[in-house]
Amino acid sequence: MNLIIDGIIEKLQDNGGCTVYFNQVLHFFQKEKNTLSYLKYTDRNNIKIFNGKVFHPNDRFLERWLDIDIDEVNDGEDKSIFHSTHYRLPKNRDNIKVVTTVHDFTYELYCSGPARWMHSWQKNKAIKNSDLIICVSQNTADDLMKFCPISRDKIRVVYNGVSDSYFPLNQYKGEKNVVFIGARGRYKNFSLAVKALSNSKDYNLQIVGGGALSEEELKLLEEFLPNRYSWLGRLTDDELNVVYNDAYCLLYPSSYEGFGIPVAEAMRAGCPVIAINTSSIPEVGGDAAILLDEPSEQLIVEALYSLNDTPYRNELISKGIVQASKFSWEKCYENTLNVYQELIRNE
Repeated sequence: MNLIIDGIIEKLQDNGGCTVYFNQVLHFFQKEKNTLSYLKYTDRNNIKIFNGKVFHPNDRFLERWLDIDIDEVNDGEDKSIFHSTHYRLPKNRDNIKVVTTVHDFTYELYCSGPARWMHSWQKNKAIKNSDLIICVSQNTADDLMKFCPISRDKIRVVYNGVSDSYFPLNQYKGEKNVVFIGARGRYKNFSLAVKALSNSKDYNLQIVGGGALSEEELKLLEEFLPNRYSWLGRLTDDELNVVYNDAYCLLYPSSYEGFGIPVAEAMRAGCPVIAINTSSIPEVGGDAAILLDEPSEQLIVEALYSLNDTPYRNELISKGIVQASKFSWEKCYENTLNVYQELIRNE
């Protein structure tokens, strides 16, 4: 089997979720010395290739939207699997099976105008012309059937993983540091989190990633949490593990997630989680997180207060470690490899 990976995602984002996903899957794939052909369009090295052939196709105008000529990569001798990092297709389908991974439907649910039209056009085209579709959660698979109905026989649910860098350090000192991680716009409900924390002077907010704070966000924070917030920027897995271990909890009030990796990360690190009982979050959190019926300031306040009960907090931590053990990048890779092999067997 020759796996052909279209690495266009490196050109589109810097270490975002899709990049992490492919970096992890390909890490295990290369360790087993499988045959890998990687199409590279940038000088970035966010996806590490150490045991495969790297090709540098011409970078055309509007490259991200175009189908790819892979005749140079597909020698025709081995059965080939084509897997794009961002919804692209090969021009020539001779002796090639196509896999597409669908992470979420945020564009369809929360965007409008040309950005949504172009994204949905490309995504739907890839879905309808792929041999099998990988969805990162059952919720994403259900959304796919709403926005781009296909035969469910073509869908395989393969959960994302969690890095081994997250684990309990048993160093929590009782401080009320509440962690908010990732993007903060729209359905992420950042302002709701800030206002909820302002109900008590005990809580400090630690903001991880999501880009620098905007003027509007700073104004919000100064109004509701003066001198009680910090932006930690982008952290390595090891650094974030320390933050989780020192935290009172992870507050993750997002109204929609394709998977929700931070929920699993925090639980694996022994950090209690407060999140919303919606989209894929119940699949990830199970009964090991405090799942609120809706994104409500009052419900967040009550959930935060409930963690003052030490036995209850410790019970959540223990359950979280067990729940998070269900998700690993090695398991994600093995299940992804099963999808590839299924296509090769059935050719």
